[in-house]
Amino acid sequence: MIMDRLVREASESPVCVGLDTKPEYLPAAIAKMDRDEGDKLFLFNKKVIDATADLAACYKVQVACYEALGIEGMSAYARTLAYAREQGKLTIGDCKRGDIASTAEQYAKGHFEGDFEVDFLTVNAYMGYDAVSPYLPYVKDHDKGLFILTHTSNPSAKDLQEQKLEDGEQVFEKMADLVDEWGKDYIGEEGYSALGAVVGLTYPEAFADIQSRHPHTFFLVPGYGAQGGTGKDIADIFKRSRCAVINSSRGIICAHRGKTEGPDFVDYIRESAQTMKTDIMQWL
Repeated sequence: MIMDRLVREASESPVCVGLDTKPEYLPAAIAKMDRDEGDKLFLFNKKVIDATADLAACYKVQVACYEALGIEGMSAYARTLAYAREQGKLTIGDCKRGDIASTAEQYAKGHFEGDFEVDFLTVNAYMGYDAVSPYLPYVKDHDKGLFILTHTSNPSAKDLQEQKLEDGEQVFEKMADLVDEWGKDYIGEEGYSALGAVVGLTYPEAFADIQSRHPHTFFLVPGYGAQGGTGKDIADIFKRSRCAVINSSRGIICAHRGKTEGPDFVDYIRESAQTMKTDIMQWL
């Protein structure tokens, strides 16, 4: 099962490198090349992957950064995913898809087959089970996984996700319960379901709550680095189990900014990924 593989990779290093790549993040050594924007983004991502492959459990690729550039951008998205997989690395398509079943069927096909194929997809299930069920045949029969938005890292997440329901539970707790229920038939050898949860590091109390309630849930955790999360915050998460990959995007792929515009930019990116890994592992 694909989640078993991610759990094993995360036991060596829980670092997830976020390829939320924008043209303004590129060093001059790439930005000034006589190529289209898509080629430049892909070349940058390729160099990031080459520089960090031995430090990262997986790569999360934020589709919006590529959609914004049209066809050229989506070509870079597809090529980035394919290259990461060629290097034997797991990929997460950060697309946060969420729609009724008939539309979700097409999203499932679009992201678990063909040009945009990923190993895991982020899904917004706040429309309920209809927004999740079309992906499950791929989980069952094609070794795919999901990360379902549960408690996100953004400041206004509390506007809805922490609201109280009639039974006293908060909305995010109900969503965590549903993720656990939907994923109970997909638990692998490592003890985690192929249906994981996205829970932000910026809300440590929420994370501890969900983790204690649902020991079979594996987490994709944004919020490290640029959003304020630290290795010490993660230490609290890992007290019970090594149950997560921790994403950093700008903190890694922008590490060269203000330091170099030359081809040595990859050295700063690798150093940042190594520093993140060390920062996390020292607390374990």
